[in-house]
Amino acid sequence: MTYVGNREIAGMSRDGLKSRLDELNEEMLQMRAEQSMGGSPSNSGAFKATSRSIARIKTKLHNEE
Repeated sequence: MTYVGNREIAGMSRDGLKSRLDELNEEMLQMRAEQSMGGSPSNSGAFKATSRSIARIKTKLHNEE
């Protein structure tokens, strides 16, 4: 699942956010690898949604500190 909304993030614990961030980073790595091999991503909107979800989670983790 690529998109993580603000409501979902608000309901997650700090450990849950960190594990979801790891999953999204792994997904982003796979999409970048696919793109670097010369192929177009299977879903171009997923790349943007994943990066925005990562930014949302990082912002939430930073604001909790």
